[in-house]
Amino acid sequence: MKKPSDLCHRRDNCRLCGSSYLKLVLELTPTPLANEFVPQSALHLEQLTFPLELFLCNDCKHVQLLDVVDPHVMFERYVYVSGTSPVFVKHFQKYAKMIVEGFLPDGHRNAQVLDIGSNDGTLLSCFKDLGIKVLGVDPARDIATDATERGLETIAEFFSPALANRIRKSHGMFDLITANNVFAHADDLSGIVAGLDILLSKNGVFVFEVSYLVDVYEKCLFDTIYHEHLAYHTVGPLRNLFGSNDFELIDTLRIKSHGGSLRGAVQRKGGPYSISESVEELITMEKNLGLDTVQTFVSFSDKINKIKFELMNLLSQIKEIGANIAAFGAPAKATTLMYHFGIGPDIIEYIVDDSPLKQDLYTPGLHIPVLPSDTIYSEKPDYVLILAWNFADSIIEKHQKFIDKGGKFIVPLPQVKVL
Repeated sequence: MKKPSDLCHRRDNCRLCGSSYLKLVLELTPTPLANEFVPQSALHLEQLTFPLELFLCNDCKHVQLLDVVDPHVMFERYVYVSGTSPVFVKHFQKYAKMIVEGFLPDGHRNAQVLDIGSNDGTLLSCFKDLGIKVLGVDPARDIATDATERGLETIAEFFSPALANRIRKSHGMFDLITANNVFAHADDLSGIVAGLDILLSKNGVFVFEVSYLVDVYEKCLFDTIYHEHLAYHTVGPLRNLFGSNDFELIDTLRIKSHGGSLRGAVQRKGGPYSISESVEELITMEKNLGLDTVQTFVSFSDKINKIKFELMNLLSQIKEIGANIAAFGAPAKATTLMYHFGIGPDIIEYIVDDSPLKQDLYTPGLHIPVLPSDTIYSEKPDYVLILAWNFADSIIEKHQKFIDKGGKFIVPLPQVKVL
């Protein structure tokens, strides 16, 4: 039988600056891998759990997990796809248009874009619709194969300097390189930056989106902490990372996706674009919030415990009166929330989700069944806990009929609400 140590190792230095001066600042309940859904035939097999602990680098102030799970285990059989969410499709359409207009000023007839961690090609298709040549890189083999079959060429590998050299030989340089919700997933961020150096054209721009630690802290979005997310980014440490590798962070923008994210743009040092005031403004805000201090994370832990008490008290009262509870959405973040709060099959009878890749499977470790979303109409639960809380508005709008028939939705974060 495999042990956690067979699939996971703990690094002893900061993945941004290499410092060994690290401090444990938040300890969450150990969980299985957040996307390790299992079929009924595997319910008898024990699923390993791994530590979920945040560390602060006392030198560069980067916040991170030090326990690194084998990425092949996490990503080669990935079950998350962007295209099942209308919200994300619209987000990527606007995003592609904005960065093409901003960073391809001379037109894009001969331009080409590389998307690192391209998933099912949702963003690639937006660039392709704008007439741009595209290439994706993603280690999830089945998802990458499907994207390629749909005309969105995707290399089913992890991005690395070695792969970047092969891509340069076969495809040349790229005017835009993107990485969305993946720049926090890699243990070797310097390796990704080295790959950018190989593939980004002289005046090219790298644009990335990551969950923003400011939003995680301010809104208490602790459930976005799971093993796929090794880095919890702020602008200050990122500026240092790029600066030490002959790049410069030229623009930053706070966006709403995933409850609060950061979009950054990077060019080679001395490139054609001036550095936006937004970079220094966000660094100042981060310092004012105290995200470089241990005490801030002590208060963060207190906020998590307060929400836990409020939500669990509500769910207990509902169960005491004999009402039943289902859940909506089986995102990775649900694993962290359910484990840390102690929400198991004794409270939630089943979860519904729009993704066919998750339906008829069981959640990691707790083994709650995942069913199609129309199940809430056939089974008619009294309450539905929205685990995909970042899509709560669109879920509620789409399922107004559930409310009209007497059902109630519960939103757990950023604050507990019953609708």
